[in-house]
Amino acid sequence: MLDPISLTAVTAVLGAVGSGMANEAGRWAWESTGGFVRRIAGREIPAPTAPDELDAVARMVSDRLREDPRLAASWRAFASRVSGGGRGPGADFAPGTGQPGLPASIRFFTDRKEALKSLDREASRRADGTPRLALVHGAEGMGTSALAVHWGVRQAAMFPDGQLYADLAGGTAAARDAGTVLRSLLRQLGVRDEEMPTSAGELSEFFRRCVADRKLLIVLDHVHSAAQIRPLLTSAPAVFMIVVARRPFSGLDAVRVPVGPLTDKDAVRLLTQLLDKPAIAAARATLPSVLARCGGSPYALRAAAPRLTEPASGPAVGADPVRAAAQDTYRLLEPGTAKVYRLMAVRDWPALDAVVAAHATGTTPEDAARRLDELAEGLLLERNTTADGQARYHYRPAVRGHAEAVAVQEDGIAACSAAMARALCWYVDLSTSVAHQALPESWRVPAPSANRRGLTPGTLTPGTLTPGTPAFETPVFETPAFESRGEALDALIAECGNLVQAVHCAEESGDPASAVRLSRSLWPLQLKAGRHEMLLPALRIGARLADTHLPGTADAGALHAQLAHTLTELRQWDEAETEALAAARAEEAAGHKLGHASATEFLGLLRLRQWRFQEAYECFEAADAVLITMGAQDEGTADVPRARALLERHRGRALRGLGRFEESRDRLGTALSRFREQRDTYNTARTLTDLAETWLDESDTAAARPLIETAFTTLSGQSAEYHVAHLRSMRERCQAEERGTG
Repeated sequence: MLDPISLTAVTAVLGAVGSGMANEAGRWAWESTGGFVRRIAGREIPAPTAPDELDAVARMVSDRLREDPRLAASWRAFASRVSGGGRGPGADFAPGTGQPGLPASIRFFTDRKEALKSLDREASRRADGTPRLALVHGAEGMGTSALAVHWGVRQAAMFPDGQLYADLAGGTAAARDAGTVLRSLLRQLGVRDEEMPTSAGELSEFFRRCVADRKLLIVLDHVHSAAQIRPLLTSAPAVFMIVVARRPFSGLDAVRVPVGPLTDKDAVRLLTQLLDKPAIAAARATLPSVLARCGGSPYALRAAAPRLTEPASGPAVGADPVRAAAQDTYRLLEPGTAKVYRLMAVRDWPALDAVVAAHATGTTPEDAARRLDELAEGLLLERNTTADGQARYHYRPAVRGHAEAVAVQEDGIAACSAAMARALCWYVDLSTSVAHQALPESWRVPAPSANRRGLTPGTLTPGTLTPGTPAFETPVFETPAFESRGEALDALIAECGNLVQAVHCAEESGDPASAVRLSRSLWPLQLKAGRHEMLLPALRIGARLADTHLPGTADAGALHAQLAHTLTELRQWDEAETEALAAARAEEAAGHKLGHASATEFLGLLRLRQWRFQEAYECFEAADAVLITMGAQDEGTADVPRARALLERHRGRALRGLGRFEESRDRLGTALSRFREQRDTYNTARTLTDLAETWLDESDTAAARPLIETAFTTLSGQSAEYHVAHLRSMRERCQAEERGTG
């Protein structure tokens, strides 16, 4: 059995605690560890941020524990408590608990025998420590994705633990980073966001540990480069990964599976499966020209099947068969559907729906839904159905290229820009409305667009900064209303990719006001949904534009604070500090005292993560000093009692890290009284947990147990399952220690 005070064991505890900071319990454990390390060393030890720093801290801790039996005994109890009772990554995993895996396979599949055999061989080869990895590559429309999915469906029995799928959208504006893809795959495994590590490196290692002993197929679609997927690669012996790309690329040690054009014989076989033999016989005169124009592309052949007897138009050889097929289908569209096809392609929206299409093209949602469905039936759009049954659409890259070119030619630049501006306006209205419903009590969320508030009065009016920038228009449709905050948050999550794209769109079209409002509306996604990797580019844009166009305003302060929050969660602490300081300066310059105090509080919370407990305490003191100067004339005075109670709790946490337990309990007791007066049950439970932790730090389970039980009761019915899990772990540790001394 591994000695708990050995270097290996101490390193494992520090690493596990550092990887678990995605939820409140994990952050508690990290702060607890920092305080314990400080007491062991007798001085402040900065939190490790790199492997060599963690090794140095572990070595120091292990050496000191060997010198002091009392500390060693305390460490054993502490390590057992913070490590969560030995739960490993993905411990709650069970096949089928996550989201659906592979997309539906196509009905008719022709040829590709050699490609299928190559995948069979790589999937079943004897494990030798190298990744089971295949790179399926071919031009757009050649059926590379269909091949990977068809093979996976056919060989489902080989992977009893599941089949995972992620579309990386490589080479498009919606391209997904490795962290976002890893989180998507982990969700499909049934791992919840709160269980996932925060930093990219730890997330990659966590994923590898989760899949290490499982029989899985992982399909990564539309990959652009080896660098895009390197953090996802695993040498787990029973995991087979299929990478789908347009071209073979270097830097990936994989079996290459080329997918080229179908022969004329196989192309005719596919058309026969799609239609029937009499239809093929009736098209004898036009079939050669259709085959030449389709160039062996399964996509083009499927698109051409309904009009097989019509003479092919345009060049037959050398043209891109996907664009040629798109042109052939486009020329048969009715004018309203053709307009939707053209104008929605002006921007690369990741997931179109009927409402934004209606808003952009000037029709009704019902009409837009019908036209989008027609485009999907004609293979000009790809249809996805969300978990709640809603239809979403996106373009193939080559089809979108065709639609955009036709839009410029037929509608003109002005009409294209106007359609994009209307879509952008809708996303601004939607995001502010839904964000407000998801987090109605937060002053950080801008007011819904119907009120046209949220930007600092008198500093910036949407559409007035740049000549020609489209002004905000009254929304054509009302934004949706939700019955609960949870439903609103789910809706915001569903639009996350579109909102990030809208921020880019606002910046590129010279509309900083929209970019600022959109970026501020992302706050509920940061606070409640943890989509930090995906949101980071948009937050950077928002903060940069606010500095340029709104320097020294509350809007600039809010965006720097949001950026500081996400950078803290991603453990990019140096940059987070810069942003928190920038937020405080902007809020102070704006005379926005609540924002100034909040930004200073952000800096203190960062200091807690860094195990700089004295500086954290000083930040909380400074924030409180700002709050007590607020009067009736200041914005946000109603929020002051809760803000001061939170600061009192945070000061208690900092004092606990400093080992000043009695003072810590005094502060926490004051915070507890205030939260109870305010009937804030969630923060009441959090403070009770903090108090219990201070007693456990001194191994006083008798004092901790009643606080834990009261916290359990307080959280009843609040769906705070991760907090409850942490309390349960604390209770079990108390029981174990009591049995050991009994």
